[in-house]
Amino acid sequence: MADVEASVRDLVERDCDCTERALAQMDLRRKINLLIGEWQAAGGSDVLPDVRDPVRVRPVKTVGNPVRAIGRR
Repeated sequence: MADVEASVRDLVERDCDCTERALAQMDLRRKINLLIGEWQAAGGSDVLPDVRDPVRVRPVKTVGNPVRAIGRR
């Protein structure tokens, strides 16, 4: 979805027709809203992540040497 939003912004900045991409963006948002509604109807009650919140990424833990884990071919 982010790539569609970026392409709409780019087209608007270049003063080009963005109708097709904007309609695709609205369709994606509609689908997301439907999925959220289905999830809630199925009993989903957790707080969904908000894109405005900073992303909290856990560091990836590596065990041993990753090159060794792959092995030689």
